[in-house]
This record gives sequence, structure tokens and C-alpha cells, in this order.
Amino acid sequence: MNRIKQSDFLAKRRYEAFVFILVFFGFFGYLGHVMGVTNLLNTIMNTAWDLLMNTVFYIMGITVLSGALGRLMIEFGVVRLLELILAPLMRPLFNLPGVASLAGLMTFFSDNPAIISLSNDKNFSSYFRKHELISLTNFGTAFGMGLIVITFMTGFGYFSSAMVGLGGALAGAIVSTRLMQRLIKNESVLENEVKTEDNESNLSFRSEGGTFLRFLNAILDGGRQGVSLGLAIIPGVLIISTMIMIVTFGPADASVGYQGEAYEGVPVLPEIAGYVWWLFEGLFGFEKPELIAFPITSLGAVGAALSLVKAFVAEGYITGNEIAVFTAMGMCWSGFLSTHTAMLDTLNFRSLTSKALISHTIGGIFAGTFAHYLYVLLQWIGVMA
Repeated sequence: MNRIKQSDFLAKRRYEAFVFILVFFGFFGYLGHVMGVTNLLNTIMNTAWDLLMNTVFYIMGITVLSGALGRLMIEFGVVRLLELILAPLMRPLFNLPGVASLAGLMTFFSDNPAIISLSNDKNFSSYFRKHELISLTNFGTAFGMGLIVITFMTGFGYFSSAMVGLGGALAGAIVSTRLMQRLIKNESVLENEVKTEDNESNLSFRSEGGTFLRFLNAILDGGRQGVSLGLAIIPGVLIISTMIMIVTFGPADASVGYQGEAYEGVPVLPEIAGYVWWLFEGLFGFEKPELIAFPITSLGAVGAALSLVKAFVAEGYITGNEIAVFTAMGMCWSGFLSTHTAMLDTLNFRSLTSKALISHTIGGIFAGTFAHYLYVLLQWIGVMA
């Protein structure tokens, strides 16, 4: 029996190896055929280098500053105050206990993994029914890296559009969270659920030391976390963004052809998107097919998606509407493919991962659509330029 299983396993591995070789050489073979092998290799290396030097370190600077700011807000009670203010909105909007606002704030000021550590805290999780606690994954990840995304977009002069995007992310979070609760509420794995009284007095934000020492420790610890986050996004930015860009943009100078410069490529993605472009234009108001690269990249890593914005700005593809949609979908889809799996695995509900991903995919699409039409409405009444 074991020999049969082992032989099946080896056969499966050989099949995977064959498929991988076919896809890998088919993909890069096609690109090399169009661009030239030397130009392709030079473009990949030049794009990765430019992303590292001109985008990653720029984003890292933002993560360090926003990390310090976020830690200061936590240390001196601003997050706790915001939690108390937002708590009454949690039940009517998200069907979650008031303490859930802490999860949204923590991911907004840091990143999605903050929701995992909170969900593992028995004191925190005791305020939730099981289906509510599981839907917290969708709620928390809808605001991941929110402060960083908004700060990044504001750096291009689009603060108002970024705020519209924040509203879109909020709308997407409502849809994703409530849809997830509806999909899993009657699951058999949620039997015998227990919920304690909705009393938040046990949650503590104690601090020790003098004011100056607390201030100094907060900015240094927050900045250090920002550096860690900045380093963590490097693989995603360099690998994912390089691959996305190489199938998004064409040659830098069409009259000359490919020269191996950064950000050149074969525009396969816009051509594919062009077949259903009426859908993207209707939902998000995109005027260029290339713009679909941002939400696609956000699924894996919003840091990598942010690196695309500079290229879009340089190409003249960006308006306030695109920034609003990018902010909404970037926050809502900020790497949720990895976060949902990790959190549900930690909670021992891995079987519900597919429903969480479906709910959040729909929520992210709704976030971008809501941001687009909210921007159009505000522009129509004269609020947005």
C-alpha cells in the first residue's frame, strides 16, 4: 500500500515538474522571442534595480515614519480613544462586537499580521461568537497598511482622492465581513459556540516610564517595525512587480524597439483585459487597460502594487479617480491571499478559507466600485476638482 502511495506521489511530482517546465519556458520563451533574450534579461535586472532603489526605499521611508506615528498613537492612548469612539458603529455596520474596532485600527496603523496576533489572544477573542471571530479576518485585512497606502497616495498630491478611497475600503469591509458571516453561520464546524459578556474592561493598554522615555521608545520601536515591514515587502515588489510590469508595458520607444531598459515588456495583460474592458471601465472608471495591474498585484502584496503607481504617473495614466480606486482596493486586498490562510489555519478553521477568499474578493471589487462612483458623485457636486 505504501509503495502504491509513493509511486502515485512520484508520478504527481513528475507531472508537476513537466507542467512547470512547460509554463516557465513557454512564458519566458515568448517574452524572449518578442523582446530578444538579451533585452529580456537586461529589462528584468534593470527593472528590479530601479524598483529597489527608487520605490522600495521610498516606501520604506513611509513605513518607518508611519510605524513611528502608529506606535505613538498606541502608546499615548489615541488608538484606545478611537476604539471607544468607533465601538458603537461595529454592531450596526459589521455585526461585530465593539472591541472589533481595535482590530481595524491595529491593521490600519501596521499591517495584516496584527489581526493574527489579536485573534490568538483569548481575552480578545472571548467577545466574539465563532462565526464573528472568523469573519474578523475579512474585517481586519480590509484596512491593512491603510496609513501607509494613504500616505503614499498623498505624496502624489491626491489626499482628497485617498480619503475617498478610505471610504471605499470601509464599504468593501462591510460587504466582505457580512458576506463571510452569512456564508459560514450555519457551518457544522461552528457548533457549541460560546460568547462572554461584551465587557471591554479586561483589555489593557498600560504603559510604564516617564513621558519622554515612552515617547522615545515608541518612535524607535515603531520605526524599527517600519524597517522590518519595509524589508518584508522587498521580495514582493522586486519579483511580483517586475513580472507584472513586464506583461503590462511595451517598449520605452516604439520607434526604436526594445533596448533592455527598465519597465519595458510585452503588453499581454492589457490585451487580455481589453476583451472585457467594458466591465473594468464600468466598475472602476479606468481609462487605460494597463491600470488593471494594480488590483491584481494587490491580491498578493499591496507594497508591490504601490510600486506600479509611479510608473502609471510617469505614463500619464493617473487621475484622482484612479487614486481613489487604488486606495480602496489596495487597502481591502492588501495581501489577503496570505493573511486569510494564515489566520484561519491558526484558528483551526482552514476548511473555511475558500469562503473567506470569495467573500473578500467580492468585498474588494465592491470597494473599488464604491470609491469610483463616490468620486464621480463628489466631482459632480463640485467637491472634487
